[in-house]
Amino acid sequence: MKVCIAEKPSVAREIAAVLGANTKRDGYFEGNGYAVTYTFGHLCTLYEPVDYKPYWKSWDLNNLPMLPEKFQVKVADNEGIKKQFNIVKSLFDKAEVVINCGDAGQEGELIQRWVINEANYKGKVQRLWISSLTTEAIKEGFKNLKSSKDYDNLYYAGFSRSIGDWLLGINATRLYTVKHGGYKQVLSVGRVQTPTLAMLVNRFKEIENFVPQPYWELQTLYRDTLFSYEEGRFLKMEDGEILANKVKEHEFEIVSITKKKGTEYAPKLFDLTGLQVYCNTKFGFSADETLKIAQKLYEKKAVTYPRVDTTFLPNDVYPKVKGILSKLTDYSNFTAPLLTKKIKKSAKVFNDKKVTDHHAIIPTGIQTHLQYNEQQVYDIIVKRFIAVFYEDCKVSNTTVIGKAADVNFKTTGKEILSKGWRVVFEKQDTSTALSVTKDNILPTFVKGEKGPHKPSFLEKQTKPPKQYTEASLLRAMETAGKQVDDDELRDLMKENGIGRPSTRANIIETLFKRKYIKRNKKQILPTITGIQLIDTIQNELLKSAELTGTWEKQLKDIEKGKISANAFIKGMKRMVDALVYEVRSEKVQTRISAVNNKPVGKSKSKSKGKTKAKNLVGSKCPKCKSGQLIKGKSAYGCSLYGKSCDFTLPFKFGEKTISENQYIRLLSKGSTVNLKGFKINGESTEGLLRFDDAFKLKLEPKQTTKKAVVKAGDACPKCKTGKILKGKTAFGCSNYKVGCDYRVSF
Repeated sequence: MKVCIAEKPSVAREIAAVLGANTKRDGYFEGNGYAVTYTFGHLCTLYEPVDYKPYWKSWDLNNLPMLPEKFQVKVADNEGIKKQFNIVKSLFDKAEVVINCGDAGQEGELIQRWVINEANYKGKVQRLWISSLTTEAIKEGFKNLKSSKDYDNLYYAGFSRSIGDWLLGINATRLYTVKHGGYKQVLSVGRVQTPTLAMLVNRFKEIENFVPQPYWELQTLYRDTLFSYEEGRFLKMEDGEILANKVKEHEFEIVSITKKKGTEYAPKLFDLTGLQVYCNTKFGFSADETLKIAQKLYEKKAVTYPRVDTTFLPNDVYPKVKGILSKLTDYSNFTAPLLTKKIKKSAKVFNDKKVTDHHAIIPTGIQTHLQYNEQQVYDIIVKRFIAVFYEDCKVSNTTVIGKAADVNFKTTGKEILSKGWRVVFEKQDTSTALSVTKDNILPTFVKGEKGPHKPSFLEKQTKPPKQYTEASLLRAMETAGKQVDDDELRDLMKENGIGRPSTRANIIETLFKRKYIKRNKKQILPTITGIQLIDTIQNELLKSAELTGTWEKQLKDIEKGKISANAFIKGMKRMVDALVYEVRSEKVQTRISAVNNKPVGKSKSKSKGKTKAKNLVGSKCPKCKSGQLIKGKSAYGCSLYGKSCDFTLPFKFGEKTISENQYIRLLSKGSTVNLKGFKINGESTEGLLRFDDAFKLKLEPKQTTKKAVVKAGDACPKCKTGKILKGKTAFGCSNYKVGCDYRVSF
């Protein structure tokens, strides 16, 4: 009997149907000489510390580092899992050959190998390696079964990854928890999660500590087209003012018009990270949600294997393209023009050198009923696939140079000459979907033409970087924290990214579960505990995205057979040993406790219709609505002060210094809180600040009212008909039973 073992029951059912194993048994399918069984993900797991040495159960610094000589695997301690494992083992005992049908990736290889090894199976093992679950793909895969030995390096890489995570995760977590954790506070530290958290904390601090720098821009409006000073911004106002005054006196003249034809290529096919980034930006799905949807689409046979890190297809997929396109009948208005001619083959799509285990995510051609979220993800995968076979988009890029006096200005625009692949996305907002700027269509200019213009000289301020969203965090993990926008360069850096495409979503979710990060709409912000943890970890290697990227590169090299698993594990053991020695000798300054895990910087109270400004400097002028507030020597003021606006906020009012936070409250809520310490006409007073009709500050003194003297038996001042009664803690009206709520506490 041939025994097939898949990663989950639903996949086993698909394989069994193709093989003719149609009889359902407890824990497997049987028929036609096959038994098709399954795992539920990880049936086996690495030993816990206590499994090696009983005294390692204790979280004690004296037990660290825990460095087992040989790492061992066991069946997970769960009754349902143990039952299924015994079913699998009994089938293996009768097998003439075992066919590993696990997911075709590192994790899938590891899961099944551990089960095969723990079942002590010594016979022949073959490997099914497929990229989709269509009947055609499964049949083709069984015709081309490979020897399990061909995937030994893949298994060694997966095993090394698990050991590396165990060594650093368990030792560092116990180390920092015992040394720096507060009451019942576990400080989880990991090979991938800690550098990821460090990136979020560093970005948050960068924004918090950002000091805006002023700069000035000279622009002019000619024929409803905005031209900018050709040499860019000014760092000194005086330099720009000289030119601004100069150009006012002269007409604007068009000096040159340059048109250059260009090509825009279709957006790349999706790898998993690209799909997660798109779905987070466009639909607001988390990375984990997108992965689960993509996995469902794979199991429904609608798309190919999703846990991939390439955007290319191998050349042997090219002959199948026409068949896939012809089956996509729901998209026939887009596929019809392609099916009447030879399918385009581009090196930007087909490249064997860029494909290892799996190719980019593409549709299989099988169309089925999908839920709304699944349909959204499926739709963009299909459209990307169709678009790469369309012609390139042809554009004309226009640069126009104009001048006033001898000062040059420039503007650029684009004209689409041939839409090409763009027609596939026309119903969408292409500026979001394809990350291209909206086309700036220019009027027809003639060299030498002249006319009046409206110059403007504006003060602006540099802006801080943006907080991470899940989309930008995924991209940062892909490039080990480096800001890379170019697709080609990003492809080259993928080998050194943090984590694998299939694990990044889980890493982010783990940080949420640990309460190290929180969501603020689309932003991901570190919590106080997350910031404290990164501040406490003095060892820079633990927080280094680049080091983690180097480990990922080593794991890929194990997969390729370039280095041994033993070398990687020895390196990890050396690092853990040094880390324990270093941290044990640290002085404990503070204990970290998860008392307050609100995202840092998030306002506790939500004001309806108005949001609290984070900075006064840079916010919009409340008077003219055009300028921005800047900081002077004795006051905040509008950037257009002295030109078209006279708004100021003095540092002091009534001899009292007013804090920036109070001015922020004044702008957002209409007044400061009640403040003490004002001196008006030599007398101390208290009150709150508001704006008058001319947006000048005015003090509204605190209203004080004398409490009326209340005596039992008096007439009720509210309802006029009841009498005042004396209770245990307050006076009240005798008509309280019929609705009078007058009450004065003692």
